[in-house]
Amino acid sequence: MSTTSPYSADDDRPAHYTYDDDDDDSDESSAEDVFAFLPPSTADSAAPPHQYPPLEYPAPVYDPATPVRVSLPSTGEKDNVGAESFANESFAATGSEEGASIKMEFDFDAIEEEDSPFPEVRASVSNIDDPDMPALTFRMWFVGLFLCIVSSSLNVFLNFRQPAPSVVPLALLLIAYPFGKFLAYILPITTYRFRSFELSLNPGPWNIKEHVLVFIMANVAVGNPYAINAIVVSEFFYEVKIDYWFALVLVLATQLTGFGLAGICRRFLVWPASMVWPQNLVACTLLNTLHAEDDESTGGMTRYRYFVLVTMGSFFFFFLPGFLFEALSVFSFVCWAAPNNVPVNQLFGVWSGLGMSVITFDWTQVSWIGSPLMVPWWAEVHVFLGFVMFYWILTPALYYSNQWALAYFPISAVVPYDRFGNEYNVSAILTQGDQFNATEYGLYSPLYLPATYAMTYLLAFALSTCVIVHTLLYHGRSLLNGVKKMRVESDDIHAKLMRNYPEVPDWWYLLSFCVFFSLAIVGMEVWHTGVPVWALLLAVALPIIYILPSGFIYAMTGQEITLNILAQIIPGSLLQGKPLANMMFKAYSVQTLTEATSFIQDLKLGHYVKVPPRASFLVQLVGTIVAAFLQVGVKTWIFSNVEDICKPTQKSQLTCPHNQVFFTASAIWGLIGPSRQFGVHSIYHPHVYALVIGAVLPLPFWFWQRRYPNSWIKYISTPVILNGVSGIPPATGINYSAWFAVGAVFQYFIRKRNFAWWSKFNYVTSAALDSGTVMSLMVIFFTLQFPKNGTIAVNWWGNSVYQHTADYHHTPWKKVPAGGIPLQPSD
Repeated sequence: MSTTSPYSADDDRPAHYTYDDDDDDSDESSAEDVFAFLPPSTADSAAPPHQYPPLEYPAPVYDPATPVRVSLPSTGEKDNVGAESFANESFAATGSEEGASIKMEFDFDAIEEEDSPFPEVRASVSNIDDPDMPALTFRMWFVGLFLCIVSSSLNVFLNFRQPAPSVVPLALLLIAYPFGKFLAYILPITTYRFRSFELSLNPGPWNIKEHVLVFIMANVAVGNPYAINAIVVSEFFYEVKIDYWFALVLVLATQLTGFGLAGICRRFLVWPASMVWPQNLVACTLLNTLHAEDDESTGGMTRYRYFVLVTMGSFFFFFLPGFLFEALSVFSFVCWAAPNNVPVNQLFGVWSGLGMSVITFDWTQVSWIGSPLMVPWWAEVHVFLGFVMFYWILTPALYYSNQWALAYFPISAVVPYDRFGNEYNVSAILTQGDQFNATEYGLYSPLYLPATYAMTYLLAFALSTCVIVHTLLYHGRSLLNGVKKMRVESDDIHAKLMRNYPEVPDWWYLLSFCVFFSLAIVGMEVWHTGVPVWALLLAVALPIIYILPSGFIYAMTGQEITLNILAQIIPGSLLQGKPLANMMFKAYSVQTLTEATSFIQDLKLGHYVKVPPRASFLVQLVGTIVAAFLQVGVKTWIFSNVEDICKPTQKSQLTCPHNQVFFTASAIWGLIGPSRQFGVHSIYHPHVYALVIGAVLPLPFWFWQRRYPNSWIKYISTPVILNGVSGIPPATGINYSAWFAVGAVFQYFIRKRNFAWWSKFNYVTSAALDSGTVMSLMVIFFTLQFPKNGTIAVNWWGNSVYQHTADYHHTPWKKVPAGGIPLQPSD
């Protein structure tokens, strides 16, 4: 039902404005779809920003022949009388003998508030700004550096554990809030003046811009540096000693080369409105609601009280799966019932199985590949669809038909094997100078992969070409426009509001890129890593090529694309038999791309919250440098003080699963080399054809969408399906099946049936579960597991039942023939 404006019927002004009684309902329904993001293939079907004309205010019209008539909106009968008499008056402007005047007609009701063209952004991001709000304050630096120090240290430690929880950025966002409020309460409000410089320790209430800068600073520190994997593998597996200063130079160079690259890509991945970055919308929602609650006096449970309660609950609950009843973490009850049935253990197992048992009571298992409460439902469906097709259907089919000799090894593992069924002994094919020994390799064994590992490489080959073709098909026009005009699309309201602040000059980012790339050259040459300068130039060329394709997909789906395969094939082919050089090349190339997309994501968050760009630049740079010193220091302390680190028998489960995977990759690509592992005469040669399959895979979906634009096919994103399962290994099947089950409960059922609760508490629940679990894990480690060499334990059935299964012992389906798997003539 439509209702006219409140103007009276006798008013001589036309009623320009109508509204619908159902408007509120439609707005609410659109808000309910805020986080049900569509895949990138539908980005072009959404109304692009340029289809929304900018807000135009009618300019005053100079008309010498017409008197001024001022119309005021009325709200009642009495007002109408006054307005009518007032409207009959004329006001002549001076300056003309003929009584020239200015006719001012301004219909306030016809003005619509300008906002983002994307509904998910409109519901999460404020379209107003206060340019005078302080950002780079003492409080911000104090809280930001504190959380940066704590989170960077904890996550390096936790990265060596299996399963590996982590301090997630949203937990830091929530933790920063009471810290800031407390400082705003206790700090003096005095302003200190030093000539023309003024400093206030407490410039007013704790505000959203300070808060988001703290979040950005902590966010650059939470990720574990990829270069640390290369350092650990070099020291532990190859027994090459690396000192603290080279480790620091390597981490700084790999982290901050991407920082310079990120700034150069802002015009493509930050400024355009279509680059949504879903993770940032979650952060914006929490930021806006937290600071809005300062002014709310409504009853009921507040988000912060709920966060504290859930954090406390998860803290105490984790003592069960983490120490008192460890079987709850690996709840493979089917395997307990049939502990010696190998196929059952392989399909339903947790340690070396495919996780068809689904159930676990350990949040670290559920959130191994990321919190299921943070990923849009459509993306979770894509990921689980890929997992079911490739790991629950195709992998068992290949395994039980003994393709590629898979049945002689565990169906899932993080280590490679030799032809005798044992873990591959890399030292047997190394010379004294850590070079490849072809003679010993021929006498010893080819390197064999477990089934899930072989599947992972197959998908990685397909993904490397699929993402390029997908980007050209779905985003090629935007790329072309950007290259031609350096302007991808019209500015939305957020880009317009950011004009109030001076932009960071491109030369700042270019200088940063050159400085830290030069630091990488110095590190490689001074410490004699075997990586020539030309190879380092090639290593940085890969992320430069992939930054835009990867950034487009990450910005629209939240799925990160990596360079693992290409960053190993290239040095494996050009620097043959040099595993250390291969690892350094890979670490530099992969981490540069990863950090570049991470920095861009944070720049977009600052863009949404209207933080001065130069403040974001400074905070990111300082936070990354501070974190690098701490991350290398924590790694050095752990390997000097923790007994049996990186060994399967480590009491606190510090078995280094990520480093095991990194080592396997270095042996395959750096030591043995791609020509031997995937060459024409290798049993894994069919993997190479996945490059062609990946390039062709997006084509039928794209053509079908062009022919039938309203078909459900438009919702399919092939890179997300291929990339979503890239966590295996070191992740196992339970990390995907339990992740999807929990995601279905929160992201589909609860969201659909009780959207009000979901919108208020879903992301807070995720952050609270992460926070409580991590705190509990650290308390358990430092009070119960680290003292007395891990001898403090609760010995009972609940902590040992899972250890008596074929799943726990990684039992293969078939026994290796006497004398080992026969060597092929080409081997």
